[in-house]
Amino acid sequence: MIGIYFSGTGNTKYCIEKFMQAYDCTAETVSIEEENVVQKLGRHNEIVMAYPVQFSNIPKIVQDFIIESASVWEDKKVFIIATMGLFSGDGAGILARLLKKYGAVVTGGLHVKMPDSIGDEKALKRTLTQNRELLSKAVQKIEKAVQEVKDNRAPQDGMGFMAHLAGLFGQRLYFYNKTKTYSDQLKIDSSKCVGCGKCVSICPMKNISLREKKAVSGARCTMCYRCVNLCPQQAVTLLGKRVYEQCRVEKYLP
Repeated sequence: MIGIYFSGTGNTKYCIEKFMQAYDCTAETVSIEEENVVQKLGRHNEIVMAYPVQFSNIPKIVQDFIIESASVWEDKKVFIIATMGLFSGDGAGILARLLKKYGAVVTGGLHVKMPDSIGDEKALKRTLTQNRELLSKAVQKIEKAVQEVKDNRAPQDGMGFMAHLAGLFGQRLYFYNKTKTYSDQLKIDSSKCVGCGKCVSICPMKNISLREKKAVSGARCTMCYRCVNLCPQQAVTLLGKRVYEQCRVEKYLP
């Protein structure tokens, strides 16, 4: 078994690592950003895949990864973990349907509520205590799911028809264009930017570059929110106009 993931501010990485440690502490967990991840996938029949839900949809970088590695999924048994700030309906189910197109056998899905990572919006913000409680509940849910998977009764979060409708009409139908393509809406305030290059180094899409000692963004943002939440000067925004809180999973660990 192998665990693969895409993670923005660390929530999803935290969850899949907890799952894999509880299921098989010897199993490897790798990011889809690693250069040889497809080769590693090819050597395993059982896969756990995790990602953060965006507007009840799959992040564009994850969609592209699945499609570009289409040949590897045939007959693979995949369990899906979808992390979210509130509710997604079929967050795991939408990836399940995509994987099945390429021959994967989806064994189940798990939805895990985690601290909000959209640092430039007021919505969903919680206190430090509330976020730590959320992490504690997440670990409990993950550990329960691991036992259920071992007992051959894997959870089916997001897999049913009603979940599909909830995801479609809850968010995805209204915000479809948000995840259909990469975003060109990332904004960097040049008056705040000091050209440290941190955003350049952490961007999974290589969408940010330095020009004349200032960071500038392109049109291929996958909305992972790393740069918004890690910029030392709080110079980066995406959906909102200013940073309200820089959200990283490390802040909420006990």
